[in-house]
Amino acid sequence: METRKIGSLDVSVVGLGCNNFGWRIDAKATQEVVNAALEAGVNFFDTADIYGKGESEEFLGRALGSRRNEILIATKFGMEMDKKKHEGGGAKPDYVRRAVEDSLRRLGTDRIDLYQLHTPDEETPIAETLGALDELVRAGKVREIGCSNFSIPQIREAESAAGSGAHFVSVQNEFSLFQREPEEELLPELEHAGLAFLPYFPLASGLLTGKYRKGQKAPEGSRAKEGFGPKLVTRKNLAIVEELIECAQSHNHTILELTFAWLLAHQPVASVIAGASKPEQVKANVGALGWMLTDEQMAEIGKIAEG
Repeated sequence: METRKIGSLDVSVVGLGCNNFGWRIDAKATQEVVNAALEAGVNFFDTADIYGKGESEEFLGRALGSRRNEILIATKFGMEMDKKKHEGGGAKPDYVRRAVEDSLRRLGTDRIDLYQLHTPDEETPIAETLGALDELVRAGKVREIGCSNFSIPQIREAESAAGSGAHFVSVQNEFSLFQREPEEELLPELEHAGLAFLPYFPLASGLLTGKYRKGQKAPEGSRAKEGFGPKLVTRKNLAIVEELIECAQSHNHTILELTFAWLLAHQPVASVIAGASKPEQVKANVGALGWMLTDEQMAEIGKIAEG
């Protein structure tokens, strides 16, 4: 599988988002999904300490076992682990040091390949957070660092504050055909700065896989009825999906192939970290590679997505 750079890391262009682990699927199902990913050539696994309240990291570490050295692990810190108990969160140096040790223990590893600040902490100067992260890099506990949900001014501030220490090498924000905000300013900024981009919700919570169709019931066990589902699976969006399916078919491709091709056509995108709760979803994601879009096709797809 093709790889792209995140700092010094060579990551597969299809990654595995691990947010389902410990929440929607148990340890056994996680093992099956991880096995399918490894067999398909995926080497990049993205999780976070809050996913499944720590179980995503635990299940991932357990599923990888002795194969840990074959892959790259990205995880995140900074969001409150348990809001009801007010357990941790933020980006103060003491918390960063504690959070990384907790993640290393849960993952069963001695290093994290990409350690990401999950969300900006307005109460902590970014220079202090970067100082703590630099310590972790120097200690060998973290290889590269990144950020998530950062704006352009926050990215610039972090770059300026890093000085001679570790710098963020990646940004992870929401990006898909239904959330194109990064396209106009953020992606050009990242390309100019040489930073990698990781889109989250790249398949719009399944909407861009084609499993939700106009006039049809949502598949049993799908996420359509959960939190963000009703906000996405709207009449307007389903109409756009039908047009995207028609567009893909006119070029002898599927909507999933169209979606991956469109995302990877954006230069800063390093890996499409799509989530999966079943092995066949992983295989479908990897199988969606191979379509190189022309400028005309990109324009056609963009016009459809505008609705």
